[in-house]
Amino acid sequence: MPELKPALLSVPKDDMESWLAERGAPAYRHAQVIASVMHGAPSFDEMHELPRSLRAELDSAFRIRSLRPIANSEADRSLTTKTLYELDGGHTVEAVVMRYPDRSTLCISSQAGCPVGCPFCATGKFPFGRNLDAHEIEEQAVDAARLLAAEGRRLSHVVFMGMGEPFINYKAVIESVRRISDPERLAISPRRIVVSTSGVIPRIEQLREEKLPVTLAISLHAARDELRDVLVPINRKYPVRDLVQASQSYAKASGRRVSYEWVMLAGVNDTERDARELGVLLRRKLAHVNLIPFNPVDDTPYVAPSREGARRFRDLVAAQGLNVTVRDTRGREADAACGQLHERVMKSKEVVAVK
Repeated sequence: MPELKPALLSVPKDDMESWLAERGAPAYRHAQVIASVMHGAPSFDEMHELPRSLRAELDSAFRIRSLRPIANSEADRSLTTKTLYELDGGHTVEAVVMRYPDRSTLCISSQAGCPVGCPFCATGKFPFGRNLDAHEIEEQAVDAARLLAAEGRRLSHVVFMGMGEPFINYKAVIESVRRISDPERLAISPRRIVVSTSGVIPRIEQLREEKLPVTLAISLHAARDELRDVLVPINRKYPVRDLVQASQSYAKASGRRVSYEWVMLAGVNDTERDARELGVLLRRKLAHVNLIPFNPVDDTPYVAPSREGARRFRDLVAAQGLNVTVRDTRGREADAACGQLHERVMKSKEVVAVK
């Protein structure tokens, strides 16, 4: 199998500028190349601001992108689009574009699979693949921006809540955040970027020193260790009170409140006891509780609460003096939960292989 050419966004800026200089191209050509990629040029031949000879040399040396779309699904009258991408090496990741009246949001993946192993999550049902490189994360955002631009919309928000635990792939995630927010690239403000974690405390502490004003989201799901040990196994290493202390240290340093994510599992973590424990944990903290109705996942024992049950739990949490909302769940008919499109495609491949 021939060796793949490097993707343009994988090449460091200094290396690309040197490559261009060796071919007699002026320094400003690098900015033109990057701008063409950001605007979704489908091929080097479409980079019309570049000389034809330079386009040909770029085409012989590089690929415009490394991600290959292999499946997609739509829901909510085409307001939600999920795309499954194949990476170099064969692993797959998902990205989801969600369109709202006042914004367009991309839910982005940072790993192929997830090693944390939360039992209610579809992503964790398959073996962990690998970390994504920074350019592979950025390419998901570039592709979403291209899709939205064709509709007359602009990608305005990015959330790292797709496949994977971002803080286990910390270096690439932070580099991709800096790229996505770069004024010469997609120019999305860090304040419109949410980075989630299941609770990798050392990386939360490291993020505090980055001086990147992103919103930190904690995948909490339980306020007592014995339940969170089951729902979020990394809690056995980083207990919940230590996690909240670290996240509030970030809130104090950044001035940005922390979002605590809570997937509601009927009869498991949506009781009056859970609401009281959550109140004790977060009261008078710089915090917002984001309740998420569970998207059913095959082969798990969990079910979603009814709408009445979700409203009841929201009211119980609010009664604790906490700022709380219920997330507008998108795409239930389109492999909604993270990892489900991947699961459907992988199962179809298994069926084909057996036949």
